[in-house]
Amino acid sequence: MSNIPSRQHTIKNTVHLSGVGLHSGKSATISLYSAPIHSGIIFRRTDLSPPKEIKICHDKMSESPLCSKLVEEDVSIQTVEHLLSALAGKEIDNIVIELNSDEIPVMDGSASPFVFLFESAGVLEQDAPRQVLRIKKTIRIEEGDKFVALSPFDHYRLEVSIDFDHPSIHHQKIDFDFSVSAYSKQVSRARTFGMADQLEGLRQKGLALGASLKNAVGLSKEGVMNAEGLRAPDEFVRHKLLDAIGDLYVAGPIEGLYQAHKASHAMNNRLLRALFSDSSAWEWAPNLS
Repeated sequence: MSNIPSRQHTIKNTVHLSGVGLHSGKSATISLYSAPIHSGIIFRRTDLSPPKEIKICHDKMSESPLCSKLVEEDVSIQTVEHLLSALAGKEIDNIVIELNSDEIPVMDGSASPFVFLFESAGVLEQDAPRQVLRIKKTIRIEEGDKFVALSPFDHYRLEVSIDFDHPSIHHQKIDFDFSVSAYSKQVSRARTFGMADQLEGLRQKGLALGASLKNAVGLSKEGVMNAEGLRAPDEFVRHKLLDAIGDLYVAGPIEGLYQAHKASHAMNNRLLRALFSDSSAWEWAPNLS
């Protein structure tokens, strides 16, 4: 690590992407625009009149089943975690995301289509230093045998483990030292997954209405249902890592150690709320490259 502060980033060109919402099953189009320094990540619902803007912040995240949901007053946008993960993976700080629906399209169930979109748009370095959220003391949230924690560390590292009573998963663990190149190669292509025998119950609750083997890894009681198989033997824990990177990016870039076992989107948000409620646990500092 050098002592040169890294710079903020946006995208160079406007790009568009269309797909289906994982939970709503509705078609949606997103348009991505460059934004000035210190703008942050701004979502704009263009299907509302007048259009409604919501800027990403940890206290605007709602505890929603099976996804991360951004809420301000009576306006919401769900399933933002894969797009946020890709933004973190490309270190994009300032961007406007226009959306003509209430859910980000799921694409293939990973962050890879969004990474490709940002690469197509081009990433532009901006004339302002990038700040990092430096963790100064350990904050931990527990739920039975589940936990999430953030601790002081000299760079951004994530240690994630899962445990499913399924022959294709069982216990999986991954330790990941964050970098742009490592994210693209090791994390971005990991797809979301679900159990086929739970699908009907989810749909009765208005969830997973757009789910298919084209945008998720499907699991029967015997194994993986997708004809192409897995993209990695531990794709399941890699996707949980992808989710965590997206959930945490609502707070911005992090310098610290994230540890999690059997975590959920809701637990990740509670972790950030607990962190920001203790002013002695964090500070903003230059992001040194």
